[in-house]
Amino acid sequence: MTLSRRTLLAAAPLSAAASATLQVQSKPAGKIHLAVSTYSYWHFRGPRFPIEDVIDHAAALGFEGVEILHRQMRDESPSYIHGLKRRAFLHGLSLPMLSIHQDFVFPAADERRRHIEHTRRCLELAARLGIPCVRLNSGRWKTIPSFDELMKVKGKEPPLPGYTDEDAIGWCVSAIEQLIPVCERLGVMLALENHWGLTTSVDTLLRIHRAVNSPWLGVNLDTGNYPGDPYEGIRRLAPHASIVQAKTYYGGGEWYTLDLDYRRIAGILRESGFQGWVSLEMEGREEPRTAVEKSFRMLREAFG
Repeated sequence: MTLSRRTLLAAAPLSAAASATLQVQSKPAGKIHLAVSTYSYWHFRGPRFPIEDVIDHAAALGFEGVEILHRQMRDESPSYIHGLKRRAFLHGLSLPMLSIHQDFVFPAADERRRHIEHTRRCLELAARLGIPCVRLNSGRWKTIPSFDELMKVKGKEPPLPGYTDEDAIGWCVSAIEQLIPVCERLGVMLALENHWGLTTSVDTLLRIHRAVNSPWLGVNLDTGNYPGDPYEGIRRLAPHASIVQAKTYYGGGEWYTLDLDYRRIAGILRESGFQGWVSLEMEGREEPRTAVEKSFRMLREAFG
């Protein structure tokens, strides 16, 4: 059959559209960028491992970024902050997240205000460091004073007498809502983690996230903080994840040990469309430099 010039011209846009659709459908998933948290080298015990040394070691191994644990910083002086930024830049490393500790689960409004102010100051610190995201906790009831004891019951603790989790959820939502204008002004996101405490429950975390309903509140998906099946929790959080913290436990975990299948986790994240940072949190007792190197090789193999 011979096609006329008019028929060929009419078909051309359809062919182009079909080709474009095919290209979109066959577009490979974006590369996952690997960072390492400075927490991997210091688990709140003994002298703090210098962040400068973490940056040097991360660059030598081939990481693309370093997540900074706020409590591990020497201070917040301009000279220290500028030194960290310069060191990371000269190594070609990004600083994707500042992990902080705060707690909005207090019946007393003045205590919540104190933690809101702390978070505001940390958002400003992140902006000074050129960091686009701050890790956020919900907090916990503290009816189990010891974190070690809390780990034994997988993060489940009873509310204070006279209060319920509904009260705590309301306090968290209100506190985060007060911080959103600060995020917008500074250009720094918050990422709420499934951390031990109120957001041990994936349902509670997602409820807080939906209630705030702001593009400046994301989710920090931690692969190890689940009282039950971690893969089910990861699958539920993956579509909402802004960043991922990947736990490893070489030498046995500080509080518990999980045998996580990172090829499976990488598949779950890819299926959800995740293309952001995966930040290593090595929480094992093995010498950190050795364990971080093992973790990097394993994660790079899993994520490509």
